[in-house]
Amino acid sequence: MKTINIFLILSALGMLFGVATCLAGDGQLKPLMLATTTSTAETGLLDKIVDVFAKEKGIELKYVAVGTGKALEIAKNCDADVVLVHAPDAEKAFVAAGNGLDRKEVMYNDFVLVGPKADPAKTTGKDIRAALTRIHGDKALFISRGDNSGTHMLEKKLLKELKIEPAVSESYLESGQGMSATVLMAAEKGGYTLCDRASWKFFSANQGDKNPLAILVEGDPALLNRYSVMRVNPEKCTKTDPALAKVFLDWWFTPQAKEMINGHTKNGSTLYVYGPAPQ
Repeated sequence: MKTINIFLILSALGMLFGVATCLAGDGQLKPLMLATTTSTAETGLLDKIVDVFAKEKGIELKYVAVGTGKALEIAKNCDADVVLVHAPDAEKAFVAAGNGLDRKEVMYNDFVLVGPKADPAKTTGKDIRAALTRIHGDKALFISRGDNSGTHMLEKKLLKELKIEPAVSESYLESGQGMSATVLMAAEKGGYTLCDRASWKFFSANQGDKNPLAILVEGDPALLNRYSVMRVNPEKCTKTDPALAKVFLDWWFTPQAKEMINGHTKNGSTLYVYGPAPQ
């Protein structure tokens, strides 16, 4: 009887202060599984969000950080409750197939082309398609994620538009790894690569004066990098908890989320911008 009373008191306090108290039957935090990208983990944003959900929502937000393609596959296999990724075309296909619900853009930054400071392929400017044409035409070294991540999907989309079909060779390598590892590989081998700006700032800050790479192409509208959240369809994945998933989605549209995302910086540089990206 005492246990029931305590639970009722905690629930009442949660309602009073606008906090979703999501406790399991044994009083532990209720778990919610998030499938997301390596960039949001590597830049430290997820650690802040996890802390908020534990302290204020009573939810243990667990996550797996992989490429967007893998994250969507994990969600499709019912091994996640919610998703935070950055590949709009793949996300829309995921929703169209009935696997995801309530997809909303919540933040953005952009991709940049980074490469050797000497820029042997002469790519510097604002035209990413012209830059990729020069890199592949000159057979300059390009390091691809090669992992069906959001970054890799953008690369493939751009190359398809240019009718460029690269094969793994001395001038085109696939890292098969996360963003930080891929940029490091480009730095070590003197190659070019596409990178989201948040991961670039994270990498650049860690490298300091030793960084052999520089941003060579930025500002092309084609390089906008949109992040969206959605929940896994409970009709297909019956073990998911729609109520907890809704708490997660609703949080992204609070003043607290806006403040956290716009205030998330690395060495004074903003990594993400809150809200949908400009069209």
